[in-house]
Amino acid sequence: MLFEPITLRSLTIPNRVWMSPMCQYSAAQDGPEAGVPNDWHLVHLATRAVGGAGLILVEATSVSPEGRISPSDLGLWNDRQAEAFTRITSLLTAHGAVPGIQLAHAGRKASTDLPWRGGKPLPAERGGWQPVAPSPVPFDDDHPTPAELTVDEIKRVVDDFARAAERALRAGFQVVEVHGAHGYLIHEFLSPHSNHRTDAYGGPFENRIRLALEVVDAVRAVWPDDLPVFFRVSATDWLPDGQGWTPDDTVRLAKELLARGVDLLDTSTGGIAPRVSIPTGPGYQVPFAARVRTETGLPTAAVGEITDPHQAEEILTSGRADAVLLGRELLRNPYWPHHAARALGARSNWPDQYSRA
Repeated sequence: MLFEPITLRSLTIPNRVWMSPMCQYSAAQDGPEAGVPNDWHLVHLATRAVGGAGLILVEATSVSPEGRISPSDLGLWNDRQAEAFTRITSLLTAHGAVPGIQLAHAGRKASTDLPWRGGKPLPAERGGWQPVAPSPVPFDDDHPTPAELTVDEIKRVVDDFARAAERALRAGFQVVEVHGAHGYLIHEFLSPHSNHRTDAYGGPFENRIRLALEVVDAVRAVWPDDLPVFFRVSATDWLPDGQGWTPDDTVRLAKELLARGVDLLDTSTGGIAPRVSIPTGPGYQVPFAARVRTETGLPTAAVGEITDPHQAEEILTSGRADAVLLGRELLRNPYWPHHAARALGARSNWPDQYSRA
């Protein structure tokens, strides 16, 4: 089943081994090339297409300069960035993969240094900027207090997502994913841990999901009816009861997303708070994907410590998800899908140039 195609709307993805969006922090930081994909991104992404992944989801790509996690993030806030993506989408398509992209805003976790330099918040004198959030609550003790977004600024964020989706379509992407997970802006609105507002965007569940639904509606309005929209969620904050977003909340949100034309829930967890105890292990996030799929009918993709072909196959055949997303495993081994097909006795479409291997 791992190598059976799946059709979402009119789009058929050739298999169910997908590449999870993973930031590379490798774009130019300023000038006309800021946020523009370069040769690193081309080779990195195309290698996974040659390796057999059916869908390649490009890393969290910011919808505005202030929405970047780091100054080296990719962006889609201007046409130069969109133009540069076209050679990547063309190459992915040529090698049989479906090109997708995750659109994101980092919120209060923006303006940080590169991970291999420690990932600490960047002050203005080192190229940093003022992060924004639903409430003036810093992510951690060493993070700056974010500026609370006004209602007009929230509307601009929604519009930024829509404009970025339009550019993604022009760039040749066939799947767009809204990033609502991992403690970034949309997740910050969802979770009562970070959202302390008292207006229409805070307080009860219906208010806290308002931004997520407005972004989805805006993206869906500009995205073709025959192409799918995904949403990535952190299904739990892993915080004590009453302090954060919960699996029950995720099921409720999934029903709303399904009604608004979202085609698949990319089901991850965590990221809203530092130093949280998470019981990791092989497939530890799969139960959250399974529950959403069972209780809502919304297709899901499972992600997190999926490394073995038989493990991935069982996730699908047991009905717990419709696809699997690989992250670190595809960094270690870009050709994992081909090896998995061999292990499962499925057909593997190695490029002709590599057939001798």
